[in-house]
Amino acid sequence: MAEQEKLIRMEYSEIMEKSYIDYAMSVIVSRALPDVRDGLKPVQRRTLYDMYELGIRYDKPFRKSARIVGDTMGKYHPHGDSSIYEALVVMSQDFKKGLPLVEGHGNFGSIEGDGAAAMRYTEARLQKVTQECYLADLDKDVVDFLPNFDETEKEPEVLPVRVPNLLINGAEGIAVGMATNIPPHNLGEVIDGVIAYMKNPDINTKQMMEYIPGPDFPTGGIVVNKDELHAVYATGAGKIRIRGKVEIEKVRGGRQRLVITEIPYPMIGANIGKFLNDVYHLVESKMTNDIVDISNQSSKEGIRIVIDLRKDADAENLCNLLYKKTRLEDTFGVNMLAVANGRPETMGLVPIIRHHVDFQYELATRKYTNLLAKERQKKEIQEGLIKACDVIDLIIEILRGSKDMKMAKACLVEGVTEGIRFRSEQSKKDAKKLRFTERQATAILDMRLYKLIGLELQALMDDYEKTIKNIQEYSDILENRASMAKVIMKELKEFKKTYAAPRKTLIDNVAEAVVEEKPIEEIDVAVLIDRFNYGRVVDLPTFERNREAAEAECKQIVYCKNTDKLALFTDKGQMHLVKVQDLPLGRFRDKGQPLDNVSNFDTSREESLFMEALENLKGRRLIFATKQSMLKVVDGGEFDVSKRTTAATKLADGDEVLTVALLDPEQTLVMESEKEMFLRIETASLPVKKKAALGVRGMKLGAGDVLRHVYVLNAGENEVVRVKEKEISLNRLHIGNRDTKGVKK
Repeated sequence: MAEQEKLIRMEYSEIMEKSYIDYAMSVIVSRALPDVRDGLKPVQRRTLYDMYELGIRYDKPFRKSARIVGDTMGKYHPHGDSSIYEALVVMSQDFKKGLPLVEGHGNFGSIEGDGAAAMRYTEARLQKVTQECYLADLDKDVVDFLPNFDETEKEPEVLPVRVPNLLINGAEGIAVGMATNIPPHNLGEVIDGVIAYMKNPDINTKQMMEYIPGPDFPTGGIVVNKDELHAVYATGAGKIRIRGKVEIEKVRGGRQRLVITEIPYPMIGANIGKFLNDVYHLVESKMTNDIVDISNQSSKEGIRIVIDLRKDADAENLCNLLYKKTRLEDTFGVNMLAVANGRPETMGLVPIIRHHVDFQYELATRKYTNLLAKERQKKEIQEGLIKACDVIDLIIEILRGSKDMKMAKACLVEGVTEGIRFRSEQSKKDAKKLRFTERQATAILDMRLYKLIGLELQALMDDYEKTIKNIQEYSDILENRASMAKVIMKELKEFKKTYAAPRKTLIDNVAEAVVEEKPIEEIDVAVLIDRFNYGRVVDLPTFERNREAAEAECKQIVYCKNTDKLALFTDKGQMHLVKVQDLPLGRFRDKGQPLDNVSNFDTSREESLFMEALENLKGRRLIFATKQSMLKVVDGGEFDVSKRTTAATKLADGDEVLTVALLDPEQTLVMESEKEMFLRIETASLPVKKKAALGVRGMKLGAGDVLRHVYVLNAGENEVVRVKEKEISLNRLHIGNRDTKGVKK
């Protein structure tokens, strides 16, 4: 009889919770967040280690990126080639990394957002700094090695990085429920900060910032909120405001030009193009008339965006306008989150350096423990060889008299002489006294005869003395923390001397940009909305000259001031505000601006029903009619709000607004349903409601019937509609009561 299955009953929510937490932690630790010790994400660590294993060193030829990516994916990172190649590309880009770790050969992208060429075209190799500061001592058992994903290879748990890479190169990554965003810093300053911490572990954030005053972005720029940086570095979270560097140049004719030579770090990539578009928009929307031309003259030599100004333009005010309205001043959101002791943790400046220094002591302890063991082995062998040189004739006699290597080794180690032919009894007695160690005996048996030359013997003695000194030095380093600290600081100073570069980013307190807005001359205009929901503005004289064409081409025309706001009502019961100033003012045939570009109006899901200037709504009333025959009158003053979007009326489920219109006294309302029922009522019978109200029923509809049209008729006005080839004059319909069925036509 088959063994019965064992069923385990568990709460479904508990299984889901555990599974999700396991998944989230896997993404956090194994994919998205850097380790605080080496400042690298797994994909970066594996790519660098694979290049190290392949021997793609700084003094060796470049190798195809595809070879590096394929080898990394096959051995260590089975998550797709695109993530590996992207990591390789970013580690080579000097405009993203303060200290590039990979040297690229070929097209590795540009600061303006151009992507790198395909991996089959580009080549790469390690930078010298990567080998010396990131990968050195991997052969000295300084870090743990773990099995790879299929347990066919070993990979380092962490790289033995000697400098705080997490601060120097920064990091960015999106995990599950958390993200990290750490700005890059200056190598020399960070090393000074590490040394200061090693000398004074009780150092606080304020004292540390004397050495590391703030971020150092590879794109330069100006950090303008210096006083706020202390809170950012104390908590590990906050905002850094960065401005681009702008120079004012004088050109012929008394004109000036603004030249942007450095950009904010968040602007790199596609945001440079967005900045240029934002400047174009400032000109199109008439927010400034000072700009004549803009050109991007950036090259390999650096950023150079030139903005030519008209004569007598206020360059300083225009600079402030660019800071205020474009990404020339941007915010870098800091969240210094990294994996520490296997868990994600948000850390300030000092804790990050503390973790780094602890890691350096751990690396140094393992390194010098390993070196000390090797020196002691070397000392043992050297002592054996020196001792062997003193009795070399006896050893030769033992070797000649032995039958095999085993017999000779037993004699050297334990003094066993059985089976060995000696020339004399004295030699046999001397041989019995030999007590070499196993390691010494092996070295003696492997020794070549040229080692007996006088100079070689002297070299052996010199090496022995050097070994003794090394043992004393390594023992001192391991036994005295001060000695170990001295060694670590010496290495750091050498790295600083070799690889440090001057700071690029200026840190200061700069007042917020203030734009002196010139008063706008108020004029009467006509806003023209075409059937594609594009809006444009013309002055009244221009409109009057083109009135006939405008009325034929435009679905809505609004008369107002150029300083007004327009209220746009939609079939979804929403009201969107549109500033007239946001629409282009010009000639009659000029191109308009899509309304969804200057408001929250969404042409893909809403239909525009009615538009009027807010000023024109004051003191007036609006009537709303829906497909389900709900009617109400609302005071126009209720729509004088500051929100860009507000609910204009309440709708029942599945209902839509059919008509919105201004209401005048003595008007009548005609409702026409899909089933050709008509009802004419006086608008005076409709109650005035708040905009949030649902309204009252206008016509009592039959099953499955909805309103098709709602007509608002002025006194004495007539409108004719056709129903089944039959013409119906609406003003001849009998005026009935609200909430009745109406008449069939």
